[in-house]
Amino acid sequence: MAHTETSCLCGQVKITAEEINPKFTVCHCQSCRTWGGAPYFAVKCGTKVRIEGEEHIKMYESSTWASRGFCSECGTHLFYKFKATGEYNMSLGLFSDLPELEMEMQYFSDVRPSYYCFTNETQEMTTAEIMAYFGKES
Repeated sequence: MAHTETSCLCGQVKITAEEINPKFTVCHCQSCRTWGGAPYFAVKCGTKVRIEGEEHIKMYESSTWASRGFCSECGTHLFYKFKATGEYNMSLGLFSDLPELEMEMQYFSDVRPSYYCFTNETQEMTTAEIMAYFGKES
């Protein structure tokens, strides 16, 4: 697990993640694609995350099990945070120097648009599987 520091585009929010899993996930749900204009690439950072400038973070409750956080100054998408556990999935693009990155999982694979496709062989979860797994926490 890597340890790294990063910030949003304007530098108002600074993040230190102590345990970053280099096996990242990609989410194809409509919410992620609307939020960022593309699938959401995220690294699991657990709960050992320190944030400076929290007053600049705007939270949006995007589902019954998680909220999204972004910088209210520059709009940088920062994380997806699980309500039940407090675990952070941080935007992969925040961390430019992570070694040994590997796509491990694709969420909402059944709603992935036909105009793109990844050739990586990964685990995949459909909408029904996601709802059964995460929806039970609400």
